[in-house]
Amino acid sequence: MVPAGAVDESRPVRDEDAVDVAAVVWWLRGQGGQGGQGGPGVPAGEPEVRQFPGGASNLTYLLTWPDRELILRRPPAGAKARGAHDMTREYLIQRALGPVYPYVAGMVGLCRDESVIGSDFYLMERVDGTILRRDLTFELTASSASLLCERAWQALVRLHEVDVSGVPELAALGRGAGYVARQVAGWTERLGRAVTDDLGDWSDLTSWFDAHQPADLGQCLIHNDWRFDNLVLDPADLHVVGVLDWEMATVGDPLMDLGGALAYWVQADDDAFFRDFRRQPTTAPGMWTRLEVVRWYCERRGFEMTPERWRFYEAFGLFRLAVIIQQIWYRFCHGQTHNPAYAGFGAAVGYLEQRTRRVLSEGGAAA
Repeated sequence: MVPAGAVDESRPVRDEDAVDVAAVVWWLRGQGGQGGQGGPGVPAGEPEVRQFPGGASNLTYLLTWPDRELILRRPPAGAKARGAHDMTREYLIQRALGPVYPYVAGMVGLCRDESVIGSDFYLMERVDGTILRRDLTFELTASSASLLCERAWQALVRLHEVDVSGVPELAALGRGAGYVARQVAGWTERLGRAVTDDLGDWSDLTSWFDAHQPADLGQCLIHNDWRFDNLVLDPADLHVVGVLDWEMATVGDPLMDLGGALAYWVQADDDAFFRDFRRQPTTAPGMWTRLEVVRWYCERRGFEMTPERWRFYEAFGLFRLAVIIQQIWYRFCHGQTHNPAYAGFGAAVGYLEQRTRRVLSEGGAAA
Protein backbone atom coordinates (compact mmCIF):
# COMPACT_ATOMS: atom_id res chain seq x y z
CA MET A 1 0.00 0.00 0.00
CA VAL A 2 1.37 3.42 -0.94
CA PRO A 3 2.03 5.57 2.16
CA ALA A 4 -0.27 8.58 2.20
CA GLY A 5 1.30 11.76 0.93
CA ALA A 6 4.51 10.09 -0.20
CA VAL A 7 4.05 9.66 -3.95
CA ASP A 8 4.45 12.97 -5.78
CA GLU A 9 6.20 15.88 -4.10
CA SER A 10 6.62 17.93 -7.25
CA ARG A 11 5.38 21.49 -7.14
CA PRO A 12 5.12 24.51 -9.46
CA VAL A 13 8.48 25.73 -10.76
CA ARG A 14 10.05 28.59 -8.80
CA ASP A 15 10.30 31.74 -10.93
CA GLU A 16 14.08 31.93 -10.62
CA ASP A 17 14.36 28.27 -11.70
CA ALA A 18 12.12 28.51 -14.80
CA VAL A 19 13.19 26.30 -17.70
CA ASP A 20 12.31 26.65 -21.41
CA VAL A 21 10.46 23.38 -21.82
CA ALA A 22 9.69 24.02 -25.49
CA ALA A 23 13.43 24.22 -26.16
CA VAL A 24 14.02 21.00 -24.23
CA VAL A 25 11.37 19.15 -26.25
CA TRP A 26 12.72 20.59 -29.50
CA TRP A 27 16.21 19.36 -28.61
CA LEU A 28 15.01 15.94 -27.49
CA ARG A 29 13.03 15.38 -30.68
CA GLY A 30 16.14 16.26 -32.63
CA GLN A 31 17.92 13.43 -30.83
CA GLY A 32 15.14 10.99 -31.59
CA GLY A 33 14.57 10.55 -27.85
CA GLN A 34 17.45 8.06 -27.87
CA GLY A 35 20.32 9.97 -26.26
CA GLY A 36 21.38 7.37 -23.72
CA GLN A 37 20.13 3.92 -22.84
CA GLY A 38 17.18 4.21 -25.15
CA GLY A 39 13.48 4.23 -24.45
CA PRO A 40 10.33 5.15 -26.30
CA GLY A 41 10.24 8.19 -28.53
CA VAL A 42 9.13 11.63 -27.43
CA PRO A 43 5.33 11.92 -27.13
CA ALA A 44 3.47 14.60 -29.04
CA GLY A 45 2.83 17.95 -27.39
CA GLU A 46 4.59 19.73 -24.58
CA PRO A 47 4.74 18.14 -21.14
CA GLU A 48 3.56 19.61 -17.88
CA VAL A 49 6.64 20.79 -15.96
CA ARG A 50 6.98 20.74 -12.19
CA GLN A 51 9.93 21.03 -9.84
CA PHE A 52 11.04 18.77 -7.01
CA PRO A 53 11.85 20.28 -3.61
CA GLY A 54 15.40 20.93 -2.54
CA GLY A 55 17.51 22.35 -5.33
CA ALA A 56 20.34 23.65 -3.15
CA SER A 57 22.69 22.20 -5.73
CA ASN A 58 21.49 20.90 -9.10
CA LEU A 59 17.83 21.44 -9.96
CA THR A 60 15.41 18.63 -10.70
CA TYR A 61 12.20 18.83 -12.76
CA LEU A 62 9.41 16.41 -13.65
CA LEU A 63 8.25 16.45 -17.28
CA THR A 64 4.90 14.70 -17.65
CA TRP A 65 3.14 13.64 -20.84
CA PRO A 66 -0.07 11.57 -20.72
CA ASP A 67 1.89 8.35 -21.21
CA ARG A 68 5.47 9.15 -20.14
CA GLU A 69 7.43 10.87 -17.38
CA LEU A 70 11.02 12.10 -17.58
CA ILE A 71 13.31 13.80 -15.09
CA LEU A 72 15.40 16.81 -16.14
CA ARG A 73 18.53 17.82 -14.23
CA ARG A 74 20.39 21.10 -14.68
CA PRO A 75 22.65 23.39 -12.62
CA PRO A 76 21.33 26.36 -10.62
CA ALA A 77 21.75 29.92 -11.81
CA GLY A 78 24.58 32.03 -10.40
CA ALA A 79 28.24 31.39 -9.71
CA LYS A 80 29.25 27.76 -9.37
CA ALA A 81 32.12 26.07 -7.58
CA ARG A 82 34.76 24.91 -10.01
CA GLY A 83 34.19 21.26 -10.89
CA ALA A 84 30.68 21.20 -9.43
CA HIS A 85 27.35 20.98 -11.27
CA ASP A 86 28.91 18.98 -14.10
CA MET A 87 25.96 17.52 -15.99
CA THR A 88 28.10 15.53 -18.40
CA ARG A 89 29.95 13.83 -15.59
CA GLU A 90 26.81 13.02 -13.61
CA TYR A 91 25.12 11.61 -16.70
CA LEU A 92 28.07 9.49 -17.79
CA ILE A 93 28.59 8.05 -14.29
CA GLN A 94 25.00 6.82 -14.17
CA ARG A 95 25.12 5.46 -17.71
CA ALA A 96 28.26 3.47 -16.88
CA LEU A 97 27.00 2.36 -13.48
CA GLY A 98 23.60 1.13 -14.69
CA PRO A 99 24.75 -2.34 -15.84
CA VAL A 100 26.60 -3.12 -12.57
CA TYR A 101 24.44 -1.46 -9.90
CA PRO A 102 20.68 -2.02 -9.86
CA TYR A 103 19.58 1.30 -8.34
CA VAL A 104 20.30 3.71 -11.21
CA ALA A 105 17.68 5.33 -13.45
CA GLY A 106 17.80 4.80 -17.23
CA MET A 107 19.56 7.66 -19.00
CA VAL A 108 17.69 9.24 -21.93
CA GLY A 109 19.75 12.13 -23.25
CA LEU A 110 22.56 14.60 -22.48
CA CYS A 111 22.66 18.13 -23.91
CA ARG A 112 26.01 19.93 -23.81
CA ASP A 113 24.74 22.85 -25.90
CA GLU A 114 24.16 25.70 -23.43
CA SER A 115 22.26 27.70 -26.06
CA VAL A 116 19.24 25.40 -25.64
CA ILE A 117 18.26 26.43 -22.08
CA GLY A 118 21.32 28.37 -20.89
CA SER A 119 23.17 25.41 -19.36
CA ASP A 120 23.99 21.77 -19.89
CA PHE A 121 21.24 19.38 -18.85
CA TYR A 122 20.28 15.73 -19.06
CA LEU A 123 17.12 13.66 -19.04
CA MET A 124 16.47 10.32 -17.42
CA GLU A 125 13.58 7.99 -16.79
CA ARG A 126 11.63 8.57 -13.61
CA VAL A 127 12.08 5.93 -10.89
CA ASP A 128 8.69 5.56 -9.22
CA GLY A 129 8.57 5.23 -5.47
CA THR A 130 8.65 6.95 -2.12
CA ILE A 131 11.31 9.50 -1.11
CA LEU A 132 11.63 10.28 2.59
CA ARG A 133 11.99 13.90 3.58
CA ARG A 134 12.30 15.64 6.92
CA ASP A 135 9.27 14.03 8.57
CA LEU A 136 7.46 10.78 7.94
CA THR A 137 4.04 11.21 6.34
CA PHE A 138 2.92 7.69 7.24
CA GLU A 139 3.11 5.41 10.25
CA LEU A 140 6.32 3.40 10.63
CA THR A 141 6.97 0.98 13.47
CA ALA A 142 10.33 1.01 15.25
CA SER A 143 11.18 -2.43 13.84
CA SER A 144 10.34 -1.27 10.30
CA ALA A 145 12.47 1.85 10.78
CA SER A 146 15.42 -0.31 11.83
CA LEU A 147 14.93 -2.55 8.79
CA LEU A 148 14.77 0.54 6.59
CA CYS A 149 18.12 1.71 7.97
CA GLU A 150 19.68 -1.67 7.22
CA ARG A 151 18.40 -1.59 3.64
CA ALA A 152 19.62 1.95 3.07
CA TRP A 153 23.13 1.24 4.37
CA GLN A 154 23.26 -2.11 2.58
CA ALA A 155 22.69 -0.22 -0.68
CA LEU A 156 25.75 1.89 0.13
CA VAL A 157 27.79 -1.22 0.94
CA ARG A 158 26.72 -2.68 -2.39
CA LEU A 159 27.89 0.49 -4.16
CA HIS A 160 31.25 0.38 -2.40
CA GLU A 161 31.66 -3.24 -3.51
CA VAL A 162 31.25 -2.46 -7.23
CA ASP A 163 34.39 -3.55 -9.10
CA VAL A 164 35.25 -0.24 -10.77
CA SER A 165 38.26 -1.83 -12.46
CA GLY A 166 35.81 -3.75 -14.65
CA VAL A 167 34.07 -0.57 -15.88
CA PRO A 168 36.57 1.70 -17.68
CA GLU A 169 34.36 4.78 -17.45
CA LEU A 170 34.20 4.42 -13.67
CA ALA A 171 37.85 3.46 -13.24
CA ALA A 172 38.77 6.67 -15.07
CA LEU A 173 37.29 8.68 -12.19
CA GLY A 174 40.06 7.53 -9.88
CA ARG A 175 43.16 9.66 -9.43
CA GLY A 176 45.12 7.09 -7.45
CA ALA A 177 46.35 7.31 -3.89
CA GLY A 178 45.95 10.56 -1.99
CA TYR A 179 42.15 10.88 -2.08
CA VAL A 180 41.93 11.99 1.57
CA ALA A 181 44.66 14.56 1.07
CA ARG A 182 42.95 15.92 -2.04
CA GLN A 183 39.68 16.22 -0.14
CA VAL A 184 41.28 18.12 2.71
CA ALA A 185 42.99 20.53 0.33
CA GLY A 186 39.98 20.85 -1.96
CA TRP A 187 37.37 21.63 0.69
CA THR A 188 39.76 24.04 2.42
CA GLU A 189 40.17 25.86 -0.89
CA ARG A 190 36.40 25.93 -1.47
CA LEU A 191 35.90 27.51 1.93
CA GLY A 192 38.43 30.17 1.05
CA ARG A 193 36.51 31.04 -2.12
CA ALA A 194 33.18 31.40 -0.28
CA VAL A 195 34.12 33.76 2.54
CA THR A 196 31.38 36.04 3.89
CA ASP A 197 31.67 38.69 6.59
CA ASP A 198 30.15 36.40 9.22
CA LEU A 199 32.38 33.37 8.56
CA GLY A 200 35.15 33.88 11.12
CA ASP A 201 38.54 32.18 11.29
CA TRP A 202 38.62 28.45 10.53
CA SER A 203 42.39 28.15 10.08
CA ASP A 204 42.90 26.03 13.20
CA LEU A 205 40.33 23.51 11.93
CA THR A 206 41.80 23.25 8.46
CA SER A 207 45.29 22.94 9.97
CA TRP A 208 44.09 20.07 12.17
CA PHE A 209 42.64 18.20 9.20
CA ASP A 210 45.84 18.72 7.25
CA ALA A 211 47.97 17.41 10.12
CA HIS A 212 45.79 14.43 11.10
CA GLN A 213 44.60 13.07 7.75
CA PRO A 214 44.79 9.27 7.51
CA ALA A 215 46.11 7.33 4.55
CA ASP A 216 43.46 6.15 2.08
CA LEU A 217 41.68 3.02 3.28
CA GLY A 218 40.94 1.92 -0.26
CA GLN A 219 39.57 2.94 -3.65
CA CYS A 220 35.93 2.31 -4.55
CA LEU A 221 33.01 4.10 -6.13
CA ILE A 222 31.57 6.52 -3.57
CA HIS A 223 28.35 8.52 -3.83
CA ASN A 224 29.39 11.50 -1.67
CA ASP A 225 25.80 12.60 -0.92
CA TRP A 226 24.18 9.54 0.67
CA ARG A 227 20.89 10.52 2.32
CA PHE A 228 17.35 9.21 2.54
CA ASP A 229 16.14 12.00 0.25
CA ASN A 230 18.44 10.65 -2.45
CA LEU A 231 16.96 7.16 -2.15
CA VAL A 232 13.79 5.98 -3.88
CA LEU A 233 11.92 3.32 -1.89
CA ASP A 234 9.33 0.77 -2.92
CA PRO A 235 6.13 2.06 -1.28
CA ALA A 236 4.97 -1.48 -0.49
CA ASP A 237 7.84 -2.49 1.79
CA LEU A 238 10.32 0.44 1.62
CA HIS A 239 13.23 -1.46 0.08
CA VAL A 240 15.59 0.64 -2.07
CA VAL A 241 14.72 0.77 -5.78
CA GLY A 242 16.71 3.81 -6.86
CA VAL A 243 19.58 6.11 -5.89
CA LEU A 244 19.54 9.72 -7.08
CA ASP A 245 21.91 12.70 -7.32
CA TRP A 246 25.26 11.37 -8.52
CA GLU A 247 26.78 14.84 -8.92
CA MET A 248 29.62 14.26 -6.47
CA ALA A 249 30.21 10.54 -7.08
CA THR A 250 33.81 9.52 -7.68
CA VAL A 251 36.38 6.87 -6.87
CA GLY A 252 37.76 7.36 -3.39
CA ASP A 253 37.93 6.27 0.24
CA PRO A 254 34.76 4.52 1.49
CA LEU A 255 35.08 5.88 5.05
CA MET A 256 35.09 9.42 3.69
CA ASP A 257 31.75 8.58 2.04
CA LEU A 258 30.40 7.21 5.32
CA GLY A 259 31.60 10.21 7.31
CA GLY A 260 30.01 12.59 4.83
CA ALA A 261 26.72 10.71 4.99
CA LEU A 262 26.63 10.73 8.78
CA ALA A 263 27.06 14.50 8.90
CA TYR A 264 23.39 14.59 7.82
CA TRP A 265 22.33 11.80 10.20
CA VAL A 266 20.59 13.62 13.06
CA GLN A 267 19.49 11.36 15.91
CA ALA A 268 16.79 11.73 18.55
CA ASP A 269 19.12 12.77 21.41
CA ASP A 270 20.88 15.55 19.46
CA ASP A 271 20.40 19.17 20.52
CA ALA A 272 17.41 21.21 19.40
CA PHE A 273 19.25 23.15 16.65
CA PHE A 274 20.56 19.99 14.99
CA ARG A 275 17.16 18.30 15.22
CA ASP A 276 15.56 21.34 13.59
CA PHE A 277 18.31 21.37 10.94
CA ARG A 278 17.72 17.79 9.82
CA ARG A 279 16.48 16.82 6.34
CA GLN A 280 15.72 13.18 7.12
CA PRO A 281 13.34 11.39 9.52
CA THR A 282 16.31 9.86 11.36
CA THR A 283 14.98 10.92 14.76
CA ALA A 284 11.97 8.58 14.47
CA PRO A 285 11.74 5.62 16.89
CA GLY A 286 13.78 2.66 15.68
CA MET A 287 16.17 4.67 13.51
CA TRP A 288 19.81 3.77 14.10
CA THR A 289 22.22 6.06 15.90
CA ARG A 290 25.41 7.21 14.18
CA LEU A 291 27.37 4.81 16.39
CA GLU A 292 25.18 1.91 15.27
CA VAL A 293 25.67 2.87 11.63
CA VAL A 294 29.46 3.02 11.98
CA ARG A 295 29.60 -0.33 13.77
CA TRP A 296 27.24 -2.04 11.30
CA TYR A 297 29.02 -0.70 8.23
CA CYS A 298 32.52 -1.51 9.46
CA GLU A 299 31.45 -5.01 10.46
CA ARG A 300 29.99 -5.64 6.99
CA ARG A 301 33.11 -4.33 5.26
CA GLY A 302 35.60 -5.97 7.65
CA PHE A 303 37.09 -2.66 8.83
CA GLU A 304 38.49 -2.27 12.34
CA MET A 305 37.39 0.98 13.94
CA THR A 306 38.28 2.87 17.12
CA PRO A 307 36.92 6.18 18.47
CA GLU A 308 40.21 7.93 17.78
CA ARG A 309 40.34 6.65 14.21
CA TRP A 310 36.72 7.59 13.52
CA ARG A 311 37.15 11.12 14.88
CA PHE A 312 38.77 12.37 11.68
CA TYR A 313 36.02 11.03 9.41
CA GLU A 314 33.18 12.35 11.56
CA ALA A 315 34.72 15.79 12.00
CA PHE A 316 35.67 16.11 8.35
CA GLY A 317 32.16 15.10 7.30
CA LEU A 318 30.74 17.96 9.38
CA PHE A 319 33.36 20.37 8.02
CA ARG A 320 32.60 19.37 4.45
CA LEU A 321 28.87 19.87 5.02
CA ALA A 322 29.59 23.30 6.52
CA VAL A 323 31.52 24.29 3.40
CA ILE A 324 28.72 23.05 1.13
CA ILE A 325 26.22 25.19 3.03
CA GLN A 326 28.64 28.13 3.14
CA GLN A 327 28.91 28.05 -0.67
CA ILE A 328 25.12 28.33 -0.90
CA TRP A 329 25.07 31.05 1.78
CA TYR A 330 27.69 32.96 -0.26
CA ARG A 331 25.41 32.82 -3.31
CA PHE A 332 22.46 33.99 -1.22
CA CYS A 333 24.43 36.88 0.33
CA HIS A 334 25.53 38.03 -3.13
CA GLY A 335 22.05 37.91 -4.62
CA GLN A 336 22.82 34.99 -6.92
CA THR A 337 19.83 33.10 -5.51
CA HIS A 338 16.75 34.40 -3.72
CA ASN A 339 15.35 31.15 -2.41
CA PRO A 340 14.04 32.00 1.08
CA ALA A 341 14.95 28.50 2.26
CA TYR A 342 18.58 29.66 2.34
CA ALA A 343 18.02 32.61 4.69
CA GLY A 344 19.13 30.64 7.75
CA PHE A 345 22.16 28.99 6.18
CA GLY A 346 24.62 31.42 7.82
CA ALA A 347 23.51 30.27 11.27
CA ALA A 348 23.73 26.63 10.16
CA VAL A 349 27.36 27.13 9.09
CA GLY A 350 28.20 28.60 12.49
CA TYR A 351 26.54 25.69 14.23
CA LEU A 352 28.41 23.11 12.17
CA GLU A 353 31.70 24.85 12.93
CA GLN A 354 31.05 24.50 16.65
CA ARG A 355 29.87 20.91 16.27
CA THR A 356 33.05 20.06 14.38
CA ARG A 357 35.12 21.55 17.20
CA ARG A 358 33.21 19.48 19.78
CA VAL A 359 33.87 16.25 17.86
CA LEU A 360 37.58 17.04 17.75
CA SER A 361 37.69 17.77 21.46
CA GLU A 362 35.41 14.96 22.66
CA GLY A 363 36.04 12.11 20.21
CA GLY A 364 34.01 10.51 17.44
CA ALA A 365 30.79 8.52 17.25
CA ALA A 366 32.59 5.22 17.63
CA ALA A 367 33.35 6.14 21.27
